[in-house]
Amino acid sequence: MVAVKGNKVKIHYKGTLSSGEVFDSSEGREPLEFVIGSGQVIVGFDEAVTGMEVGEKKTVLIPVDKAYGEKNDDLIMTVPTAHVPPDLKVEVGMMLEMGGAQGEVLRVQVIDVTDKEVILDANPPLAGEDLTFEIELVSIG
Repeated sequence: MVAVKGNKVKIHYKGTLSSGEVFDSSEGREPLEFVIGSGQVIVGFDEAVTGMEVGEKKTVLIPVDKAYGEKNDDLIMTVPTAHVPPDLKVEVGMMLEMGGAQGEVLRVQVIDVTDKEVILDANPPLAGEDLTFEIELVSIG
């Protein structure tokens, strides 16, 4: 039996950047469970698992356009320091949550801090990256 769109699958995985840095892994955790084609994972991941058999392992390169897309400069915002709560010690690299225009919650990363402003990036952290995954299909069904 091979994995096809609509199947609930469980996989173990390790994701690395082109530098070789591991950015995520299921090692030491339960396998990741998702339904192929449901939008729960990036497109390239769905495509990589489709056609695999239980017990099969493979390594795939998922290009930017099938991962998190290119970085979007429109998602980089400058906020006056006066708009940051005074008790919040903002540092480069911090992840924050802020309200969006339609009431949604945006996760943003602090990319620069000056006396007058804080620069925030609302792009997904892996935007602009080609991703390599080692995948093992654990189960289908």
